[in-house]
Amino acid sequence: MKERNRSFVSLLTAFSFVVLVLTGILAFIRPFSIQIVGLHALIGFIFVGLIALHVANNFNHLSRYMRTRILWSTLAITVGLTALFLWQPAPIRSILSLSQNLGPALDRFEMKDNGLVYHYSPSPKYKMVLTIRAGKAFDAKTPPHVAIWLENASFYHIKTLREPDDLTVGRATLHYWDFKVRGWEQAKRKAAKSEKELKEQLDVDGVSGATQNSSFDPDDYVLPTDQDIPMPYRLLIEIDQPNDDQPSLVYSVIIDNSDPRAFQLLDLMGYPKREDDENNDKEMWALYFVDERFDSALELINSALLMIDRN
Repeated sequence: MKERNRSFVSLLTAFSFVVLVLTGILAFIRPFSIQIVGLHALIGFIFVGLIALHVANNFNHLSRYMRTRILWSTLAITVGLTALFLWQPAPIRSILSLSQNLGPALDRFEMKDNGLVYHYSPSPKYKMVLTIRAGKAFDAKTPPHVAIWLENASFYHIKTLREPDDLTVGRATLHYWDFKVRGWEQAKRKAAKSEKELKEQLDVDGVSGATQNSSFDPDDYVLPTDQDIPMPYRLLIEIDQPNDDQPSLVYSVIIDNSDPRAFQLLDLMGYPKREDDENNDKEMWALYFVDERFDSALELINSALLMIDRN
């Protein structure tokens, strides 16, 4: 009976260890998932209990190691690795940077009855919180489609912070964000082919590579390495209420690290309207001032406040 219990605990410990390994790998290579991280954490708690049972079942055998130098060697290695990983020197950080699990601390979006809250923290020294207070027309039961993104001073998309929950519907209703993203995706495809083709695309689109605001790397704006040459950028949101028969609305704010502000209100920029460029046969979307068609759409947002803590 005792041998049977020992086998049961050993096998359960082994299978739990396999789950821990697999969920740990998935948590590293995939974007943050509460299911995967939650499973990893809960199995970890169970694994601690199984280890205690394993030690109890094999105490006599394991106690022999307590009287050897192997104990102190393995303990020293464990403490050393723990300290190294907590310290995170450049080689360790470079490995961790390969992970796709950015975690909830980097990017978190909440939709409540009183509005929306978006958290973005690409660095411990930079925390952005966008708080959108709901207006009279806001209904959390049939939530609006929302996209949040960054643009450089040349009005080029550089990073989408928050995609719509339903990407297919979002692309069909949030026309301005979709137009900006498609231009960015096209530039990325051309860049994958050759740097020459990317330069030609940027020249055609009218963005000069010599200007300081032409970078497509969001870190150049959000986390500039050269604080003496900060580059202003914009945060935009586009919001559309389903079935209200009104176009989406775009709100924006300019962020300038040379003139840092802790709190800024977003301004209503207008609604997107398609303009076909007959000369270049290109699709274009521009923002127009709201007109008499808008009523409930203007009451989706009471206010949109951006808070940035630069530590």
